[in-house]
Amino acid sequence: MGTVNIDDLKNYFENTKGTGVLATADSDGKVDAAIYARPHFMEDGTAAVIMNDRLTHANIRSNPHAAFLFIEEGKGYKGKRLYMTMVREEEESELLYELKRRQYASNAEASKGPKFLVFFKVNDALPLVGAGE
Repeated sequence: MGTVNIDDLKNYFENTKGTGVLATADSDGKVDAAIYARPHFMEDGTAAVIMNDRLTHANIRSNPHAAFLFIEEGKGYKGKRLYMTMVREEEESELLYELKRRQYASNAEASKGPKFLVFFKVNDALPLVGAGE
């Protein structure tokens, strides 16, 4: 498995553009995948993701394990795969709105309903393709 260096991941995700997909499953193992913005890396070493109160959020509450697949912009297959476990969440918190202001404007539909800032422990980080080192 890959080595997790949170500082390297923070630098990578702050400076690399691309498309992210967060995969979750419910307690019965029914899988879902959804497009998500790059995670925010916190001082405590966790990765935080802003979620609406939809299927992905319901899944992560019933099964704390998730995978984040990130495909870099450009040619070829470059990116990262993060394997994560939820450790906590905040609803409508000040930190959530501070982080949300840093992201691109979203459509009106995505802004409806409660928002959650979900924190994950990154268990493993691998390249997009291959087993890593």
